Order: sequence, then C-alpha cells, then structure tokens
Amino acid sequence: MKVTVAPGRIAADGYDTAVVRIETEATAAPVVTLSNPHSGTVIQAGAEVRIRAGVMPGHVRVRVAMAGARTAEADLEVTPFYGDIAEDGTPDFARLQDERDQRAFRREFTRLAEIQYFEKPAAQPAEINDCAALIRFAYREALRNHEITKYRYPYTPLGASLFRVQPGTFRAADLGSGAFAQFADAKTLWRLNTHLVGRVLGAAVPGDLLFFRRESGAERYHSMIYLGPSQVEDDGRSYILYHTGPEGSDPGEIRRVTVDELVRFPRAEWRPLEGNPRFLGVFRWNILRKEIDTAR
Repeated sequence: MKVTVAPGRIAADGYDTAVVRIETEATAAPVVTLSNPHSGTVIQAGAEVRIRAGVMPGHVRVRVAMAGARTAEADLEVTPFYGDIAEDGTPDFARLQDERDQRAFRREFTRLAEIQYFEKPAAQPAEINDCAALIRFAYREALRNHEITKYRYPYTPLGASLFRVQPGTFRAADLGSGAFAQFADAKTLWRLNTHLVGRVLGAAVPGDLLFFRRESGAERYHSMIYLGPSQVEDDGRSYILYHTGPEGSDPGEIRRVTVDELVRFPRAEWRPLEGNPRFLGVFRWNILRKEIDTAR
C-alpha cells in the first residue's frame, strides 16, 4: 500500500484540508490516524479521506491501516496561522466561524453560567467571586465542549491563556509576551475581548454580554450575561445572569433576573436602556465576529 497526502502543507486555521490518497489492491475500509490529533481531524466520506487542519501547528504522521495490506504512513506539515483579520487583537485561529460551532459555544456558555445560579454557594466553583469571574469560568469551560469541532481548550497556541489583556492587533510574538492571560477583569473583557453590537437590549442573542460603568466605587465596571430563554426552566421568559460581586464582608451572589425586571430595576444605573449613560451596550465575544465570514 502507498499513501500520499496532498497538499503536503496546510495552514493551522481549523478549516484548511488535505486529501489522503491510498494506492492498494485491498478492498477493506481504511483506518486513518494522526500522530497529533490537535493538529488535524480525519474526515472520511466513503472512499474519500481528508484531513482538516486543527489550530496547533506541527508535523503530523498520517498512518493508514487496512485489512489485507501493510500499514503505510505519510507526512503532513500543519503550518502556523497567526492572522487577525478583524484587527481586534483576537487571533483568527481562535475564532469560531462555523455556525454549528457558534451555536454549540453559545448553548454551553449560557448553560454553564445558569447552572451556577441553581447551585448552593458552597457547591459553586471557588473562583466565581465576582461578575467577571462567572464569565471567565463559563467561557473557558464552554470551549472544552466536544461539540465544538474547530478546537478544544486548552489545545490551541494560546494554551490556558484565553483572554487578551494588552491592546493591539494580534502578532505571533503575543503568544509569549504576556498579551494573553487566564485572568481578565470586567473592563478588560469589555475593551479587549468583545465588540459592540448595539446600545439596545434587542440586539442581544444568548451568550452576549452587557457592560455597565459606574462613576465611582472599587468596581467601576460591571458585566452581565444575556441568557435568553432558560435552559433549566421552560417558562417562556428571557433572562439575564450576573454575580453581584463582594461588598465588605458580603461575598455577593449570583442573580438571575428577567429582561423585564432588569429594564425596570429600582436603581436606574443598572437598566440596559439606550438612555442610561452607565449602560455601555450589548457586546459579543470576538471569537464570534460575523463580519469576518465574508472576508475568508
């Protein structure tokens, strides 16, 4: 049996593909495996075998086994892909352009966040101690979801450091310069990891974030998650979730309110209304940017 892969180099963008060509007289179905599963995924449709790039660059040995034939191997190079098409500081390899991946992320992000509301405080992850921590937890864990096909946290060139913490467009040097970290406060999530989609709540879809800025106080910036319909209670309502953050000896708590309740919140500074100067707007994760779809 003879195996070749064409082309022999593909970009680690999560989408580029190569074809595995198998020359043999055997008629059994081939079993194709990769030496580095985070650099590519085997896609078989009948007799056609393709390798879709992952986002981890590196050398890959493609191994083909087939009953009635000697096992054969071929080489594939998955080359670095370090663009930033939106020039927002987020590397293109981290973006989820596939609609199914976007839906899977939104569903898991909001589900994981909402579940914490129903947990007793002692059962909640200890790291969730303010509004940004709740968001970081749900974001990170959602990217572990096996339904997301492009990559799985932490197997990307960013490793565990998911969040942009220094301004600027993405450059390869950012991978080792401290431009990304595991921690990001509400202000950093707002400025460097999300983008504005509107100043009215009607622009929000599940998984979007609401940001507010206060005039004073230790925590100037506050963030909330737009859940949309609950994944726990089928009651026809749309919800918003947030952690109040600590205040003095009070550690704060996770709260879930309906859209109507927040719009009519007793303290006007927390109402997500266009006329509220404290409301910064509805923001969407940079990894979910829509405008780059037409630029690919």
